[in-house]
Amino acid sequence: MIPLIKQYRFNMPRSLLFGPGSADKLDEEIRQIGCDRVMLVIDKGIRHLPAIERIAQSLTEKGIDYVVYDGVDTEPTHVHLEEGTSLFRKNDRQMLVAVGGGSSIDAAKGIGILVTHGGDIADWEGRDRLTKRIPPLIAIPTTAGTGSEISRVSVINDLRRKLKFIINSTFLCPELAIEDPLLTVSMPPSVTASSGMDALTHAIEGYISKRPPNLGFGVESLTDVTAREAIRLIAGNLRKAWANGEDLEARSNMMLGQLLAAMTFSNSGTALVHGLARPLGAYFHVPHGLANAIMLPYGMEFTLQACPEKFKDVAMAFGEFVDDLPAERAACVAIDCVRRLCQDIQIPRLGEVVNREDLEQVIETMARDGYESGTPKVNPRLPTIEQMVDLYRKAL
Repeated sequence: MIPLIKQYRFNMPRSLLFGPGSADKLDEEIRQIGCDRVMLVIDKGIRHLPAIERIAQSLTEKGIDYVVYDGVDTEPTHVHLEEGTSLFRKNDRQMLVAVGGGSSIDAAKGIGILVTHGGDIADWEGRDRLTKRIPPLIAIPTTAGTGSEISRVSVINDLRRKLKFIINSTFLCPELAIEDPLLTVSMPPSVTASSGMDALTHAIEGYISKRPPNLGFGVESLTDVTAREAIRLIAGNLRKAWANGEDLEARSNMMLGQLLAAMTFSNSGTALVHGLARPLGAYFHVPHGLANAIMLPYGMEFTLQACPEKFKDVAMAFGEFVDDLPAERAACVAIDCVRRLCQDIQIPRLGEVVNREDLEQVIETMARDGYESGTPKVNPRLPTIEQMVDLYRKAL
């Protein structure tokens, strides 16, 4: 069968505002959208950071009527969304502004779903189930990693089922993403590490996934371009940002790198590593970025033989001189680059964050949940559930 010339859709927010200090323009952007009754959705852990207080003070001074929902902690759950929706309706809000990591942005998307569609959030699990846009959403990330501020995806932790599930719809893409590197300066090294590795995983998996942008022939897809540049920026700046959080150049490059990684995975999807990572969050509350960081080298090692040429490109994006190497040897260099980066920024092994005996009790269920999430099925090398179990054990 002859592959088709590439045809794909590229989704983005309606607008992007990038650069140091860009968050100071929030009030102007709210008024341009035509709203003045706002609900801020903020990670619980960052409520009192100076950057957040500055945003709140600016809205007060500019006469923007806002209420705050800050119930989200590590991950948005169905409980958080119900609480936030109740507050939104009770206070007759018009729009949402999410400030924080992926948890607050995904929570804002979930609240928007319940406001416009009703029902239980689990009713909307899956792809293209939504029928209309959520209320206008401005997303302002304070981490350089998740990419949720420009994606069409919300990941929700259903505590009732011990399952992290995905809602995927163009109606979830924010109205505006504000990318302000100054907001990431206060991130501690551990968050810088995990969020940066989250972005790297997005770029690598988006580059290799078997979704439409990566299928067929003709000119390379836009996601190929964004993926390689994202890897280059993250590989060259994550260590610096981790070692010195005040390095604004490194922070800005990381913000741009994660933005390009988000453009990549938002359109070409993720693959095996994300399928392995989500159950670690659902069963053991391992933060998503950290779970991706831990599993990335093992997912790459498993996948290597199915796409060595693309992994050779990854090595080149890391700055390695592999032009003359066979693709498979160069692919091994790419995996070594990722392992060294994890070591340098002190990413732990799985056994350091999860009790081995507890993991063994649920390991097959986790692998089955991860497989059924769908992303492993677009991995260049299709895993079995048994192979996913083995990857968890290798990561220990």
